[in-house]
Amino acid sequence: MSEKTFVLHPVLKKQTDTGRSLQAGLEEIKNLTTAINLVVVKDKAVILNKINASLYIGKGMAERIKEEIKENEVSLAVVNCSLSAIQQRNLEKLWNCKVIDRTALILEIFGERARTKEGVLQVELAHLNYQRSRLVRGWTHLERQRGGKGFLGGPGETQIELDRRVITETIAKLKKELEAVKRTRALHRQARKKVLYPVVALVGYTNAGKSTLFNRLTQADVFVKDMLFATLDPTMRLLKLPSGRKVILSDTVGFISDLPTELIASFRATLEEVAEASLILHVRDIAHPDTEMQKRDVENVLKALGLDSQVDHGLIEVLNKSDLLDESRRNALMTASRRSGKQTLVCAVDGNGVQELLNLIEKSLAAGRMEIVVDVPVEQGDALAYLYRVAEVLDRKDDLDGCHVHVRLDQADFQKFKSIYPKVIYAQS
Repeated sequence: MSEKTFVLHPVLKKQTDTGRSLQAGLEEIKNLTTAINLVVVKDKAVILNKINASLYIGKGMAERIKEEIKENEVSLAVVNCSLSAIQQRNLEKLWNCKVIDRTALILEIFGERARTKEGVLQVELAHLNYQRSRLVRGWTHLERQRGGKGFLGGPGETQIELDRRVITETIAKLKKELEAVKRTRALHRQARKKVLYPVVALVGYTNAGKSTLFNRLTQADVFVKDMLFATLDPTMRLLKLPSGRKVILSDTVGFISDLPTELIASFRATLEEVAEASLILHVRDIAHPDTEMQKRDVENVLKALGLDSQVDHGLIEVLNKSDLLDESRRNALMTASRRSGKQTLVCAVDGNGVQELLNLIEKSLAAGRMEIVVDVPVEQGDALAYLYRVAEVLDRKDDLDGCHVHVRLDQADFQKFKSIYPKVIYAQS
């Protein structure tokens, strides 16, 4: 796909006071557009006093843009807002080219990125929900259909009614398939709980560098590219912390401002991985001009998932792309991060700060853990193996009677250990 594309970023005057940069908003929609190999030949950011009911932007502005579209031989216009079906149709007639809004563009990107069965199903479901609300546009053959097959349509069903019914039936079918996939994911989560490795989830605004950091930490080869939504399907790998403790690291889809409601609903199952994580790492592009607004967008999505307490108290902020900062700002952030104990400065590309991040993950997961000294008899080697699986072994001494280990572990793991091995002697350190 290499259509000549015009990108329009309209912003209401009252929204210019929110702190989000007009230029950064334009750059983001241009990056979204080029993410599916469209060629942006012209772009424009405009400030509106109010929304026009028929065109979204004012008639005079729409006429001026028409001339620019004609001059540049544009075949597709991307408008960075949510257009109604009528606004979309009117702009297409005026500009004589195809027009899509922000929602349609993001759906298109997700459609190209999805790889797993669940991802494909979620995108298809979101597409159909979007289409169902706009069946009014594009149909010129809305005359009454002849006849029908019993209860399926009945005599006199219109084409638009037929299409709406087909879409509704397909949506119901997709929802059933997604439920099956969701049950499978739940089983996988249960299996991981039996392995007793805590899950650490990476979240963040799209293109913040989550996948680069994921690869750096796990030596994986997850697809990485400087584009929005390079990662769509969640990926998990085992990560060994400095103490030797193992955790599961999960890379997730990037968040974005004004994420289409169709996608929030469809991808709720994927984001359940985040909801069940023991620790959340919020990866931020600290060099981006809108980094504070992006932080707020991510936190709003997490709160929509019911993770208010984690957002307020339980997550680690990973300030990525520190190599793009000037020295004074980098030093100031480094000082603030050390003081907070919940932030760390990294550069995922060169690995700078990654060791400090691993130490912070270790410290955060260790908070609330207890220390015990366990005397494991020779004949209960399985108890020792269990401790090595679930606990951090701080010290070990072997003699003829067995093994004496000093470990740190979660309260829940300790209670489970006591129930499985009631004869083992232990003392709280």
